[in-house]
Amino acid sequence: MEILTSIMDFFNNTGVVEQIRNVDFKALFSNPWFLVPFIGFVGYNLYKQAVNILVITALVLALWLFSGSPMMDGLIVDGEMQLAKVLPVVGVGLAAVGVAVYFLFMRD
Repeated sequence: MEILTSIMDFFNNTGVVEQIRNVDFKALFSNPWFLVPFIGFVGYNLYKQAVNILVITALVLALWLFSGSPMMDGLIVDGEMQLAKVLPVVGVGLAAVGVAVYFLFMRD
């Protein structure tokens, strides 16, 4: 438990969560310092035909975009969870876990 407490304190003190929330996607994907290595990573994995890595990368980017969507913004209002929005969020989470499990463990 001490390790978890120290990790949570680290995240809270450094503001990592706020930095991730405040990412400007348009600026990120037009910045050559990000875009060139990202395209190189995707190109290299296409060359290796590493479909698993490409799918997991696309899944992570899709979940990152979904986490910043209006669906997630309205999930908690005034400290109360909106039950009408829980089912789609759970569905997206289950679908992501299913895709990840399939590509990591079941597909050769």
